[in-house]
Amino acid sequence: AFKVSACLLLNPSLKRFICTELTSGYFLEHNEAKYTEQREKVYTCMRIPKELEKLMLFGFFLCMDAFLYAFTLLPLRVLLAALRLLTLPCCGFSGTRLLQPAQVCDVLKALILVLCYSMMHYLDYAMIYHLIRGQSVIKLYLIFNMLEVADRLFSSFGQDILDALYWTATEPKARKRDNIGVIPHFIMAVFYVLLHTILIMVQASTLNVAFNSHNKSLLTIMMSNNFVEIKGNVFKKIGKQNLFQMSNSDIKERFTSYILLLIVVLRNMEQFAWNLGHLWKLIPVVVMVVVSEVAVDIVKHAFVTKFNNISAEVYSEYRTDLAFELLSSRQKNAYTDYSDTVARRMGFIPLPSAILLIRVVMSSVKVQGALAYTCVLLLYLGLLTLKVLNSIMLLGKSCVLIKRANMEDKLYEQPSTETAGSTKETSSQTEQNRPTTPPPEPEQPIPSLSKEEEGEPGATSELKHRTPKKELLELDHYTDCGGRID
Repeated sequence: AFKVSACLLLNPSLKRFICTELTSGYFLEHNEAKYTEQREKVYTCMRIPKELEKLMLFGFFLCMDAFLYAFTLLPLRVLLAALRLLTLPCCGFSGTRLLQPAQVCDVLKALILVLCYSMMHYLDYAMIYHLIRGQSVIKLYLIFNMLEVADRLFSSFGQDILDALYWTATEPKARKRDNIGVIPHFIMAVFYVLLHTILIMVQASTLNVAFNSHNKSLLTIMMSNNFVEIKGNVFKKIGKQNLFQMSNSDIKERFTSYILLLIVVLRNMEQFAWNLGHLWKLIPVVVMVVVSEVAVDIVKHAFVTKFNNISAEVYSEYRTDLAFELLSSRQKNAYTDYSDTVARRMGFIPLPSAILLIRVVMSSVKVQGALAYTCVLLLYLGLLTLKVLNSIMLLGKSCVLIKRANMEDKLYEQPSTETAGSTKETSSQTEQNRPTTPPPEPEQPIPSLSKEEEGEPGATSELKHRTPKKELLELDHYTDCGGRID
């Protein structure tokens, strides 16, 4: 053996091989572009949590603004509509409408909320809870998955039902008998909101059973169900538009889970006579559920952007697009309310969740006596203050995002004419009045298309980088199902 090893070491070819293996180097600079790209992917994955949470936080406050609207401003707007009806005989009929279209929509929302809330009293929350508690773990896991799918389907179709009701109630009608068509649409809307509220109640009851189970096996299975999203989304070809849909769906899902957790905490505190010691036992479980939701979203978006070569700056474009929609809905020529815009974009419909939360709070807290009513009034004023502060904060942040993206001029353009059925009438009227109507004095002129939109070669790369894509601004009806409703 010694002779064989000595002969091998004296072999010049073998000596060169060993010398090469020991002294070989890496000439990475010969493939600089490849390794630079790989390094940028690592940096992108590290920036995803920060950029994603910025988008999630902005979307969370948007959903909260639309959710608080049902408790704070909607009663006041309905009260103003009622005062208008009461003062019409004194002021005289100055116009053809008794109520403005926005006031009609507010009254319809309030009627739906009151009717569904009154019908929810016939459902016993405790009976549903014990009925679900008697099922096996596997059945409850299947039920929870079925409820999630049903919630997405309801959210995708529910806003269309409400939009059909609002348009049927406010569209110009040639005859008074045409108003009868509002009745079937109203019944359909009430039926939908009631079913969606019951569905969310069953979801909250299932989650409550998972919280109160001794071995926490059901809660673990439900949390592991979130990781199925990673398998279903990471290995697919996803573009920027699909990623925008996914982000809006995650915003809605996270906000809805917070509402469900709030309902579960209220029900548990009621059962334990509002003992603060039990609240400290619930907080770790709530934190665990929230952390798992956040971790799944971060991992999912990090790998989706990595596999599809999408930069982390795309989330700032998504925030700018949401801010643009918010500011557009606040203008005088806006054709929709901002709460409906959030519902169309994210699939979050506030009415069912608001009805269920009111139902749970009213059954958990007994309001009796002058002191209790004073507390209710103070709670309403506090929610109203929170709503106003949240709206001011959102408007300020939206203005900063729009200014940073150089999109101020787009806010003064006329609204899109894709979905407005009356645009043909307005265009014909303008053509008829063109010879006689002088051109208006442009206080804030409507700018022409930018160089980037016209396709001119002189468009700056900075504006192209900071301005959201044109396709994102044209998307107007996305839900958490990840598809477009035309």
